[in-house]
Amino acid sequence: MHIKINDTVQVITGDDQGARGKVLSVNRAAGKLTVEGVNRAYKHVRRSQKNPQGGRLSKEMPVPLSNVLYVCKACNKATRTGVRYDDDGSKHRYCKRCGADNGQIAPAKARYAKKS
Repeated sequence: MHIKINDTVQVITGDDQGARGKVLSVNRAAGKLTVEGVNRAYKHVRRSQKNPQGGRLSKEMPVPLSNVLYVCKACNKATRTGVRYDDDGSKHRYCKRCGADNGQIAPAKARYAKKS
């Protein structure tokens, strides 16, 4: 999974198709993520001391990972991401559209380092 918290993603299918938003949380086990302002649902809340008004709360629900694309910071387009290793063995993701580096995923490991 190449999408992390605080990344910008674009929804490619569903009711919110074309919407962009920031990733709020990632559930790797279920393969879902929560995006700000996308897939909103109403939760009905009963009156209580904590919520004296009661009523309906609108909250974001998780979206399947396959329904979103990462938005590259360099080219500002929705794109797929790839993985490549640096010379020291650290794992980085990159934009498949423009080739720009989009940050480190994993720290350096000796087995992936290039031998000089």
